[in-house]
Amino acid sequence: MREGKISESVLKRSVLKKIKTHRDEVVSGAGVGKDCAILTFSEGYDTVVSTTPVTAPAEDISTYAVPMALNNIAVAGAEPVGVMLAVMLPGGTEETVLQTMMERAEEVCRINGIEIIGGHTEVVPGITEPVMTVTGVGKRRRGEEDSQMGVRAGQEIVVSKWIGLEGTVRLARERREELCTRYPARMIEQAASYDRYLSVIPEAATAIKSGVCGMHDVSRGGIFGALWELAQRAGVGLEIDLKKIPIKQETIEICEFFELNPYELLSGGCLIMTVDNGEELLAALKREHIPAVIIGRTTDGNDRVIYNEDEKRYLDRPKADQIYCIRRSK
Repeated sequence: MREGKISESVLKRSVLKKIKTHRDEVVSGAGVGKDCAILTFSEGYDTVVSTTPVTAPAEDISTYAVPMALNNIAVAGAEPVGVMLAVMLPGGTEETVLQTMMERAEEVCRINGIEIIGGHTEVVPGITEPVMTVTGVGKRRRGEEDSQMGVRAGQEIVVSKWIGLEGTVRLARERREELCTRYPARMIEQAASYDRYLSVIPEAATAIKSGVCGMHDVSRGGIFGALWELAQRAGVGLEIDLKKIPIKQETIEICEFFELNPYELLSGGCLIMTVDNGEELLAALKREHIPAVIIGRTTDGNDRVIYNEDEKRYLDRPKADQIYCIRRSK
């Protein structure tokens, strides 16, 4: 494709033709010459919007970018409705690559019952990988409390699924050949398949119905970064049992291979929830077949403590995600 904004024929053939989901809230969605989407909600609803940029190989970028934006919406206590996609492609990108990206984006949206409502696509000289910026749009009943305003001292901290999932998927796919020099191909394929866990929409919805006090999705910076951000915003301390933080064995093995810290690795698909009664929330999540564990509690003061059996350490400020270390070494 030529550099600059993609042509109308490519837009129709490789973008708009791939969009099939429809929601009643979308009055005017993606189309030729449409620079805005128009949505209508019932009276008494607020609009919730979140934007996130992602860089990744073209065949996988939609897999990571769309759930990340939708997770932000769900954690805000809103129902995701649609996404807008701003896609920048390296010079020389074939049109089939764009088609694959859009097909995967539409698949993710279909699974989550939301719609691609618009966006922009351009071929840009000077970049080496695609960049996809996803703006998620959702609706929330007016007057509902922000998902972190209820966090206070004395609550139990519940974590869903496993940490490091998104980083595990990326490394298993992008560095497969290297990993296969040590590990069975079957293990790497299993790790790459964890993309099916990258949405936190189900657990966020269950948590809201179960009276959750606060939520924070775990993404860049890993579980350590997310715990710090939750505590910092709420003005509470933390007591965390490191041994209770859930992690897949494949994540451990892959992180050992690349000498990465799994607790600071991309963890899309993992949700932190604070609640007065953790066991009740665990039971509600179990009924929805969502694995979760209690890893600690919030405390008075500012100390954010991580216990590893008899060892005690203090949580540091968030660092750059470990995925950037390995991607720079390519």
